[in-house]
Amino acid sequence: LTGMPVLIAATGGTARHSLVLDHALRPLFAHLKAVVVPTGVYAASEDWGAEGLDGRIERAAGELAALMRGLSATRRPAPDAFTVVPFAEQLAAVTEGSAN
Repeated sequence: LTGMPVLIAATGGTARHSLVLDHALRPLFAHLKAVVVPTGVYAASEDWGAEGLDGRIERAAGELAALMRGLSATRRPAPDAFTVVPFAEQLAAVTEGSAN
């Protein structure tokens, strides 16, 4: 997830559960080195169909889209972190080095 943009969202029974976004999910994704959108969206049961939820979703989605546009403009393909060298080649390199 390193550098990957993430929008955190959840739903639950009551508004008291909304703290899970900032006290559990945001630190988890930060630990995984994701880039977390500032606005999280939590919808309790009473939020469905109520005024305001659409605006929160649009705001968070706009932040995610802006972040994605910015990353796609600057992101380059990551180099391979690992290059596999067959053991026979490694052994030959050591043998040649010791012969010189």
